[in-house]
Amino acid sequence: METSEPRIVLFDRKMKRNIFLLICCQAIGQSANTMMFTATALSVVTFVSNHGLATLPITMQHIGVMLSVFPAAFLMQRMGRRFGFMTGSVFGMVGATTCALGLYLAFLPLICLGGMILGYAVANLQMYRFAAVELVPARYRSKAISWVTAGGVVAGIIGPSVVEWSYDKVMPLYLATYGCMVGVHVSVFIIMSFITFPSMRAATAGASGIEATQLPARPLWEIATQPRFTASVIAAMVAFGTMSFLMGASPLAIVGCGLPHTEAHWVIFLHVMGMFIPSFFTGHLINRFGVLPVMAVGTAVLFGGVFSALHGIDPWNFRIALTMNGIGWNFLFIGATSLVTTCYRPSERAKAQAMNDFLVFGTTATASFLAGFLQDRLGWFPLNWASIGLISTGGLAVFWLWLQQRQPVAAPLPVD
Repeated sequence: METSEPRIVLFDRKMKRNIFLLICCQAIGQSANTMMFTATALSVVTFVSNHGLATLPITMQHIGVMLSVFPAAFLMQRMGRRFGFMTGSVFGMVGATTCALGLYLAFLPLICLGGMILGYAVANLQMYRFAAVELVPARYRSKAISWVTAGGVVAGIIGPSVVEWSYDKVMPLYLATYGCMVGVHVSVFIIMSFITFPSMRAATAGASGIEATQLPARPLWEIATQPRFTASVIAAMVAFGTMSFLMGASPLAIVGCGLPHTEAHWVIFLHVMGMFIPSFFTGHLINRFGVLPVMAVGTAVLFGGVFSALHGIDPWNFRIALTMNGIGWNFLFIGATSLVTTCYRPSERAKAQAMNDFLVFGTTATASFLAGFLQDRLGWFPLNWASIGLISTGGLAVFWLWLQQRQPVAAPLPVD
């Protein structure tokens, strides 16, 4: 007689090899994004007198991410993960080359175009964590996401280190940095060619099961108006918006306060470490204490970073502020992402995730542009005062959801 028990899939050598290579792609590819954040504003101010436009290429990159999420997902659905990711690497090469050419010609619109092209590559980087669960057995999925996300720790070492080494190797400043970014995307393209991904249809069926995939999809408005979905999206927008707002302006503020360029590189390094090192244990904290307490702590840590920034302009004020900013982002954003994944059915996954990412990166694009503008017009301290209102919005969203979950359920009427 045949048994109905599911066959246990072992985490074999091929799976380990694939997930290891994907982690390498995450670590190397994310370093290019770190280099972009570290170098762009400082390279733009070398030839643009209006420093309020210094973060415009980063803003265009975020807009590029928004515009690329749907095309990138559609391409992978038709052609497979590997083809889609390798296409993203090609866009990364072209985007970095365009930025380098714009810097060489001292032509800001060309750098902005390069940033938008790089947005497609970054959109692909955001999908690595979803691809990771398709490479391992079901019981390893949460670990696979953590492993791939933790690749950002290596990126935080590689990115600022390459910027510090390369920024003055070729004139104008940071031209060699963009050249190194091209090399980074070439490396990801090569490594990605050795990864074997399952077909998208097989991955979806294996992840959801037959019964789950047959559940009818609800309208997007019905999904979005759930208190849990609304609060989690607001929290994610605040986490990414605050992070982009302060990180984007910090290199300009550091140099503007008379500190050397190398201090900006060091601060960004500490910031990225704060963003990704907690990934090794954030999931465990959520499982043990609950998602809302972890998100509340993330909000508190973001406030702590702002208070450190408002305390002074010494190097350690910037270092502590941006490190705490990264840690707060990690707790708040990972908690919000965990909540979002509980708000939709498998048949609703694509549109719910797309709406979440569209809103998050829309906020990030706005925040990154305002960062350079407000830093130039008002300065570092008013920028941090303004961020208090943004963080407070996230804290209120978490508190509101906590109140929603504590509302008592109406007792049944007594029976005579």
